[in-house]
Amino acid sequence: MARDRRPAEELAIEELEALLARKKLEARDERLRQFKRSGRALRLRQESISVSHVNDFRAVSDSQEDASPDESPTKQRGVLRSVFNRLLLLVEIGAVIGLAFILFNGVEALQQLNQEVAAAIGGMTPTPTPLITAVVLPSGHTPPTSPGGARPNEAEIPENLRPLVQSIPAVAIPSPGPEQARDIFIPVLWNASAPVVQGDGWEQLKRGVGQHIGSADPGQVGNLILSAHNDIFGELFRDLDKLKPGDEIYVHTATRQYLYRVTGLRIVGSTEVDVMEPTAKPTITLISCYPYMVDNQRIVVFGELVSG
Repeated sequence: MARDRRPAEELAIEELEALLARKKLEARDERLRQFKRSGRALRLRQESISVSHVNDFRAVSDSQEDASPDESPTKQRGVLRSVFNRLLLLVEIGAVIGLAFILFNGVEALQQLNQEVAAAIGGMTPTPTPLITAVVLPSGHTPPTSPGGARPNEAEIPENLRPLVQSIPAVAIPSPGPEQARDIFIPVLWNASAPVVQGDGWEQLKRGVGQHIGSADPGQVGNLILSAHNDIFGELFRDLDKLKPGDEIYVHTATRQYLYRVTGLRIVGSTEVDVMEPTAKPTITLISCYPYMVDNQRIVVFGELVSG
């Protein structure tokens, strides 16, 4: 093939590219011949390099050079790591805000609960309650005319409860305090007052009217429970059935006098202990055996505080 002898400025671009490709091919062939003579290379199948191959190589090279550095794997990993770190930061901030919200609500709920408890306690008036719930009403005894004479009537206690009642130790009698009842006076029944002692057991009622342990003191909110016999030991409550609503009952402490007024009267069985339950206002309850010399029931007089 004859060589083109025209000057380079007269050649077209395509012709120049083809010429350059041919020059490179010739240089390559020369190197291969040198390697072959020196024994450093194997025989290779000569491949023609066309202008289109050169153009393809150039296009690939240009595309690789024009590729954005941001598309490299290292850059992409950096972007993903940055996004992940930001998401993690948002999660941590949300957790801190949530914890603060829970703590704030917990403190507020605790304060509200304390306020409600304080309000409930402030609105409640404590009332004394018996140390041991009574099984039968106090002052029960056999009539003095019975074969064995007057004695505590254990037959009134329900048979299934007798072992339990007998196993309960005696209640300690407290020392009289200045706010406890000292004496009682009922003008329509007596000419003088009767002494009041603490406790309403058999021995206490020998000495006067007994105040039930745990019942309210005079003037206090609650039920002041007093009992006495009707046919033994002075027959102090013999005439309770003569009382009627409006009659006056005076109870004295070491420092004050309290006036109660009768509101009603009932005849009940010995086990109707609900008449001894605490009340929401200052009241008085008088209890004695009934009827006279029979003593198989109880007479109960109710009253409310008028002054004191």
